[in-house]
Amino acid sequence: MTDTATPQRPSGWLTPARLDRIEQVAILLLWLFLVERVWVSGNPLAPLLLIAETTVMFFVLIRRPTTAISVRPGDWMLAITATAAPMLVMPGPSSWPALVPLGIALVLFGNLFQVWAKLSLRRSFGVAPANRGIKVEGPYRIVRHPMYAGYFITHVGIMVLMPSWFNLAVYIVSWWSQVLRLLAEERLLGQDPAYQAFSQKTRWRMLPGVF
Repeated sequence: MTDTATPQRPSGWLTPARLDRIEQVAILLLWLFLVERVWVSGNPLAPLLLIAETTVMFFVLIRRPTTAISVRPGDWMLAITATAAPMLVMPGPSSWPALVPLGIALVLFGNLFQVWAKLSLRRSFGVAPANRGIKVEGPYRIVRHPMYAGYFITHVGIMVLMPSWFNLAVYIVSWWSQVLRLLAEERLLGQDPAYQAFSQKTRWRMLPGVF
C-alpha cells in the first residue's frame, strides 16, 4: 500500500461508537423498507432480494465495536451509497423466463459465497472502512474481498431475474461506490503489517484474473 496516512480522528460527539450506532440504525431502516417492497411484490422470486441484504443487516447489528474506523466524509458517503443502493432495487417481473434458472443459480451461489465470507469474519464485519481484525482464512484465501465478489455475482443474478433500467442504474451506482469503497478500505487496512503480508499472499482483490 502506498497511502499509509493515519485516518482523521473524530472530535466532539462524533466518536467511533456513535458512528457505529448511526450506521446500524440506517441499515436497519433501509432493510425494513426493502422488506416492505418485497412483501407487496407480485413476483414469487422477490424474496431472493432479501438473502444478501438480510445478512448485511444481521452482521452489522452483531459486529464488534472498533476505534480504528475512518471518519472521512468521503469514505462514509461511499460506504452508505454502496450499501444502500442495492436495497433500493425494485422487485419487478421476470422478463426473460428462459434465463430464470441461470439467475437463480447466480443468486444462490453469490449468496453462499458472501455468507461464507461473513461467517469467516463473524463480528469483524462492518460497512464503513475500519480495522476490526485481519482475516486470512476461508474465502479470503481466494480473494481479498470475497463478500464483494459474492455481492457482485448475486447482483448479476438479480439483473437476470428482474431486468429493468432502474435496477441497472441502481447497480451501476452501487458498484462505482463499491470499488471506491474497497480502495478506501485498503488504504486504512494497509497501515496494518498483517494486512500488508496478507495482500502480498492473496493477489486479487475481488475477481481472480480481473481485479
